[in-house]
Amino acid sequence: METPLIFVVDDEPGIALLCNRLLTRAGYKVQTKTDPRQAIEYLKDNKIDLLLVDIRMPEVDGFEVIQHAQRLQPDAAMLIMTGHGTVETAIRALRQGVDGLILKPFSKGEELVDAVKLALADSQQKRDAARINALRPLFSVTESLLSETRREPLLELIANAISGHLQCSHTACYQKKEDGTFSLLTFRGRELTGGFPDLVALVDSSAVPLLINASGPGDPAVKKKLSRLGLGAVILVPILRPNLRMVLCAARDANSPPLREADLELFQILARQAAVALENSRLYAEQLDYVRRMAESQKALLQAEKMAAAGRMSASIAHEVNNPLQSVQNCLHLAGRTDLPQEKRDEYFGLALTELDRLIITVRRMLDFYRPGATSQTEVDLAEVLQYILNLMAKQLSESQVKVIVDFVGGIPHINAVGNQIQQVFINLILNAMDAMPDGGILNIVVRSQKNGVELIFQDQGRGISVEDQANIFEPFYSTKDGGTGLGLTVSYNIITAHGGTLELLSESGSGACFRIFLPTGG
Repeated sequence: METPLIFVVDDEPGIALLCNRLLTRAGYKVQTKTDPRQAIEYLKDNKIDLLLVDIRMPEVDGFEVIQHAQRLQPDAAMLIMTGHGTVETAIRALRQGVDGLILKPFSKGEELVDAVKLALADSQQKRDAARINALRPLFSVTESLLSETRREPLLELIANAISGHLQCSHTACYQKKEDGTFSLLTFRGRELTGGFPDLVALVDSSAVPLLINASGPGDPAVKKKLSRLGLGAVILVPILRPNLRMVLCAARDANSPPLREADLELFQILARQAAVALENSRLYAEQLDYVRRMAESQKALLQAEKMAAAGRMSASIAHEVNNPLQSVQNCLHLAGRTDLPQEKRDEYFGLALTELDRLIITVRRMLDFYRPGATSQTEVDLAEVLQYILNLMAKQLSESQVKVIVDFVGGIPHINAVGNQIQQVFINLILNAMDAMPDGGILNIVVRSQKNGVELIFQDQGRGISVEDQANIFEPFYSTKDGGTGLGLTVSYNIITAHGGTLELLSESGSGACFRIFLPTGG
């Protein structure tokens, strides 16, 4: 810690010399003056920690010197000494904010040293108390700064906070540009021009805060510049971050009280809060921009996928409809030939009817895919619906030599669903299993209660579905069997999804294909 400088002012050279000797021996740095006018001039250009001044001096008394010292160096401690101690003197000293009083002559040298120590301690205690009182309102400032994520309103809040807490008429925020110059982002009071940007550049390059009063210690050139600008005091604090290079400024007019070290500390805290808030604002803006660009990209990708899907769908529809239409056209053309026997012509008519039936089935399934059926849901017993479908298809299953084994595990809760749509899903899965086992086989169906729903497993003993086909089986018009429309699984998938459930192919389930349905009990 730097050794305090004690400035002794006494018109008696002997007393000044004694104070110098006693305080130097105690470890302090000491400067003395016997002329109070010279003392005032010294205070203008030299920083002190404590003023030790005699009360009674010719022309200028000690209280006048204290007034000048408090104006020029408001953070310095004040200690008066007098050979005529009275109650009136003590009261005036208290009113003037003096930190201590000592009577002359000193009976012991320790009395002077102890008085100086006590005055320095009292002055420090006052500064600490003022600092604490100034810090209390910063909590609300921190909350307001960090809650604002928009850059322009945030800069306004920062300028208002500096102006309010430092009681400065003029505040400004400067940002360094890529070319090394500074742009004024926002300001309060009047815009500071003239040589002020030079001070901003100086503080930025030195990376050290600057506090200077026009009347008091400091660089004479800077003080002269403040006087030309009509300013009495200024604080500039740099903000040096990887993504942020700024200088915050606060200034008071020429007739305003000087700025103190406590003001500089408060300003530095405000600057750190402002830096964090501005960095948060930048990151938030980048995140919003990223989300916007991602949304635009996703929208573009979705549109592209829609167009691609529409193209694939159109090609598939054209293919599925065109083939039977061509067959019908060919058969009708041949059936219309009079040179063919009636038996042959009847055969062509039969083939045309078959192709028309195939076309009707395809169109019906397309309508099921594009135009959902009834959406009013009722309470459905899945076990009862499945048993109904199995009874309905019993003859067809028997002729295909497919045996169905159903295992109802525990009690099966009812669900809210559209009954005929669930029937259609069961029919599609059973028909697929029959087609997968042309020589017959076993279809195992397991129905069991799950948490918040019901699970159904359909496992056949067919040839299964290749890895290449597994990713596409739920796409419309994609089929792995000859003559299939490729709409059965797509329609089933849409129905189950519309009920809030899932339909999936379990790829690792042994031989054959295994489909899993999950339907929620909540509808």
